[in-house]
This record gives sequence, structure tokens and C-alpha cells, in this order.
Amino acid sequence: MRGVEKRKPHFHVTAGIIRRDGRLLITRRPAGSHLGGLWEFPGGKQEESETLEACLIREIREELGVTVRAGERIRVVEHEYEEKRVTLHFFACALDDHATIRSLEGQEARWVQPSELSSFRFPPPDRCVIEQLQRDGGPP
Repeated sequence: MRGVEKRKPHFHVTAGIIRRDGRLLITRRPAGSHLGGLWEFPGGKQEESETLEACLIREIREELGVTVRAGERIRVVEHEYEEKRVTLHFFACALDDHATIRSLEGQEARWVQPSELSSFRFPPPDRCVIEQLQRDGGPP
């Protein structure tokens, strides 16, 4: 239809900034998925009637087999892709020192120093958080 703008679907997505021994946990999106092959901070899309914190805890448990405690929301980023809009909520997360990360959905996971983040390809919305983490160490 002419003159009528088609509204893009909008999603709320969570991402956990998880530290251990000064390193950050990043995961690689599976090939064939949206943004496949890019690195990200673990998390995922919020389901209907789910809090952002519950979403983050669920997604990380489903993907990595560990339970995190969602802490302070450290950044909110709005981004528009060609086919959708997202509001990305970054949270500082706590992980038990003895928890073992397991790749339950086949994604690669790595612990990296903040200074190494620039060596990895991330989606555009993650860049401002990466800059923050590299500049001042970001959240505890």
C-alpha cells in the first residue's frame, strides 16, 4: 500500500555482562541464525509476560547451562535492523565461581580480557558497551 508505512516488529533483548577473574564471557551466534557468526554477550529475546531479569536468567541457563544473578542494568540501546527493531538491555551479572559453562546450543563461548573485545566482530548495538568496558572496565 502506498503511503502506509509497514511497522517493523519490536523486540526487547537482554545481554549479560559476566565477569570472572577480570575476563568477560562472550558467545558466538550460530551460523544460519540472525547475525550468525558474530560475537555477543549472552542473553536473548524476552518472552511475553516475562521480566527482563527472568529472560536473562532463562536464556543463559538454556544456552550455557548455568544460573546467573541479574544485577544492575548498565545500558539500554535502541537499534533498528532492516527487518526489525530491538531494545537491548545490558545487565551486570554474577556467576558462581565454580559454575562450568557448557555450550548447550552449539555456540562457541570464550572468556576474554576487555582489551581483546575489539578483536571480535560484534553486532552494532554492542559497540557502545564494548567501548565502555574498554574505557573504564565497565561494571564490576
